[in-house]
Amino acid sequence: MEKYAELREAVEKVELVDAHAHNIVALDSAFPFIGCFSEANGDALSYATHSLCFKRSLREIAELYGSEVSLSGVEEYRRCSGLQSITSICFKAARIAAILIDDGIDFDKKHDIQWHRSFTPIVGRILRIEHLAEKILDEEAPDGSPWTLDVFTAIFVGKLKSVADGISGLKSIAAYRSGLEINTNVSRQDAEEGLAEVLYAGKPVRITNKNFIDYIFTCSLEVALCFDLPMQLHTGFGDRDLDLRLANPLHLRTLLEDKRFSKCRIVLLHASYPFSKEASYLASVYPQVYLDFGLAIPKLSIHGMISSVKELLELAPIKKVMFSTDGYAFPETFYLGAKKAREVVFTVLRDACIDGDLSIPEAVEAAEDIFAKNAIQFYKLNVAMKSIDLKNAICPKLMSIGNNSSQNDITLVRIIWVDASGQQRCRVVPARRFYDVVLKNGVGLTFACMGMSSAIDGPADGTNLSGVGETRLVPDLSTKWRIPWAKQEEMVLADMHLKPGKPWEYCPREALRRISKVLKEEFNLVVNAGFEVEFYLLKRILREGKEEWVPFDSTPYCSTSAFDAASPIFHEVLAALQSLNVPVEQLHAEAGKGQFEIALGHTVCSCSADNLIFTHEVIKACARRHGLLATFVPKYTLDDIGSGSHVHISLWENGENVFMASGQGSRYGISKVGEEFMAGVLHHLPSILAFTAPVPNSYDRIQPDTWSGAYQCWGQENREAPLRTACPPGVPDGLVSNFEIKSFDGCANPHLGLASIIASGIDGLRKHLQLPVPVDENPSDLSAELRRLPKSLSESLEALGKDNVMKDLIGEKLLVAIKGIRKAEINYYSQNVDAYKQLIHRY
Repeated sequence: MEKYAELREAVEKVELVDAHAHNIVALDSAFPFIGCFSEANGDALSYATHSLCFKRSLREIAELYGSEVSLSGVEEYRRCSGLQSITSICFKAARIAAILIDDGIDFDKKHDIQWHRSFTPIVGRILRIEHLAEKILDEEAPDGSPWTLDVFTAIFVGKLKSVADGISGLKSIAAYRSGLEINTNVSRQDAEEGLAEVLYAGKPVRITNKNFIDYIFTCSLEVALCFDLPMQLHTGFGDRDLDLRLANPLHLRTLLEDKRFSKCRIVLLHASYPFSKEASYLASVYPQVYLDFGLAIPKLSIHGMISSVKELLELAPIKKVMFSTDGYAFPETFYLGAKKAREVVFTVLRDACIDGDLSIPEAVEAAEDIFAKNAIQFYKLNVAMKSIDLKNAICPKLMSIGNNSSQNDITLVRIIWVDASGQQRCRVVPARRFYDVVLKNGVGLTFACMGMSSAIDGPADGTNLSGVGETRLVPDLSTKWRIPWAKQEEMVLADMHLKPGKPWEYCPREALRRISKVLKEEFNLVVNAGFEVEFYLLKRILREGKEEWVPFDSTPYCSTSAFDAASPIFHEVLAALQSLNVPVEQLHAEAGKGQFEIALGHTVCSCSADNLIFTHEVIKACARRHGLLATFVPKYTLDDIGSGSHVHISLWENGENVFMASGQGSRYGISKVGEEFMAGVLHHLPSILAFTAPVPNSYDRIQPDTWSGAYQCWGQENREAPLRTACPPGVPDGLVSNFEIKSFDGCANPHLGLASIIASGIDGLRKHLQLPVPVDENPSDLSAELRRLPKSLSESLEALGKDNVMKDLIGEKLLVAIKGIRKAEINYYSQNVDAYKQLIHRY
């Protein structure tokens, strides 16, 4: 066995905490992919292909993807695979447990912080102070008065304090603007003159005045001290905007000697290259100085990377040295940063063992500290320190498309899709074929599969879908998980493509992506969603020789005995959902006999829809293991309470909830954009029901006096209204954080349901719609004044037929198919009155 096998294994197995990175951008961003390999820009970027970093990194990316080893070959693979897929590949290969993102670079078409949470369990925010200051000054001063230093300071410090509890640290790029010789005693006059100079230069504001930058920095340090937040500092090399002579961390002596800030923790980023020795010295003599080597790895040569890390460790305590990728714009930068860091740190620590500086156990501990433990403690992250089982980890060889090997103990992979009638279906392929063929080419599926109703497994009339034509189920690797109840199997959600890289217009997941993109591009908004999942647990009995399914128990709402009886099931459900990274907020017995509810945490809407699909899979599977049947049917029996999938909606901009008003003076505690979005949803609610209440049985649930929302109105904490604004614990009095839509049930395709909601919200934003006065009593008491929501699927389908907004945003072809399916549902269940009883076997 290799002498340093223990060290190598420790380096390879540890899950990484990436303490400094930036946002990923859309594939059609104006930021060129060649920027993945260089800090250069403009004409200098044309020489990037001749650098050691480019040649090495391109080979490694091509090996990961199994693509042609050329820039054009990698770019073609990226286009065909899509951003979700390549990000999943890169992050799983990198094995990153947490990322801290500085979102202060305004990349073209960058994804917000929420988006990144689809790929790693924990994503924190690092707030760039100069970016915040510039955004403030780009706006008009309050009341239209001229900016003054006092007004700016009050707003700047106030904003820092308002977000302090929700961020992991602050960051400054003073090195880029005026250098690291920061004066922490800038006079008021100098700061005022600096502000005046900045404002005189015009908008968009770019702060370059040294006195004003130093003033901002000092104000930020004072806030950092109050909230015990670290301050990351760019040091050393970067793009040509930086004067490298002023980026030497030795210039920080004045700051480091200022006793006011001796307890403020400072992180010197980028190994301070080429000043790595100087950074090591500072970390050795100043208790508040820590080091981070992202960017130096992987941008330097192999020799340069090893030398830089060795120089950091010459004097600096190992407990002060931290890993980051400095990943930015492209998921490949995260992969390269992680891959090369493992290789370099192993080499450095192995050499330290050879030289006698460390024993092998000490080197193993050092690896774990550098890659995770130091950052977890330093940034106070809620990350469970753990190592990867290398047999089950996705490594570059496994992810390589052309490789014939699959995961050793995985035998089958379930490829899951949800059709337009809301039924969850799957194709299953052997693992070897999945990794060899399906991963790249997908699985063939007849067009007819998106035209089926809940009654018949054949295309409905009027859908324009038939057995002629074939789509491809292309796995979205960001959704691939080992199945908790079938350990030798994996499951993955699929997109529908006509060919790899070309989405099919009938794909529900693509429909939600497309509409979310409109919301993002027109209004810079992202929708977060969280579902409340209601369901019945039924047991099988024989009565007069016939099979019947009856309630698991007969206890009342929130009954302790009900939960006690179901507790073994819920322990399995919770463990399975946690293993799938599905957040659970609470669970309880509901009001129906044998009815329960699980409330899921909110996340970006596409992930929330995915989470709902996995939650249905988990609940059904765990119930089945206990001899029970779980059903999400809206009204499985007409003489008991119905089941819904109430969804909570909020709007986010740049990582902040902007549905909630920013102050107490707003109407209803909702922001202007929040009210307009919600007003659009309320206006279109009759046609939304054709998506969110998709079977005739859905309307047996949506009845007055059943907390299901039967009238077209909204209320503040009114559970009889179909739209309810919510103020959960922790939200300031008078404000609301989200609104709940009650008319959403377990037969709905979650991606199509959310797409219809966002389309309606976009219409509200475009037309600046306003909410009517809220209803603060039982709407059925106002039935003469309020409009009744559709009482049947026929009525909601009629409303949809008149809704041009849905036609424009959902897409005409997909809408035709949905209408055809709904008409088939209406015809079948009107002719077969008791057929709804069989829905428990489909939903």
